Amino acid sequence: MAIDNEKDLGKALKDGQDTIEIEGSLKDKVLKIKATGKVAWAVAIGAIGVSVVAILYPAPEPTSQATTKFFVAPLAGGAAVTVLGAATTASAISIAVAAGGVAALNKLRGYKITSKSEDKIVLTKT
Repeated sequence: MAIDNEKDLGKALKDGQDTIEIEGSLKDKVLKIKATGKVAWAVAIGAIGVSVVAILYPAPEPTSQATTKFFVAPLAGGAAVTVLGAATTASAISIAVAAGGVAALNKLRGYKITSKSEDKIVLTKT
């Protein structure tokens, strides 16, 4: 079964599936994540990490929550947007949140593209 949304991809990565088929617009975003160079990825993953932490572990006080969600997370995400673009950054954050953390994105980058067509890519765990 091919995956076409971030939530299912996050679950597949979390479960450590050996083979993952990705289709639709998610395919292009995954290709962009995988094609990002090491230095640019280091910048992007750091920024994405701050955003993911802000979502997964909100501050205990309402005032702090508002500050984190409306100021810190978007500012941190800006660096990732510069590297990946807005749509891919949003997908990366969604994948990481669905999987429980940014480690899933590094797992994703570790998969090998074993098949690529206009409609779909197949990733295999290395």
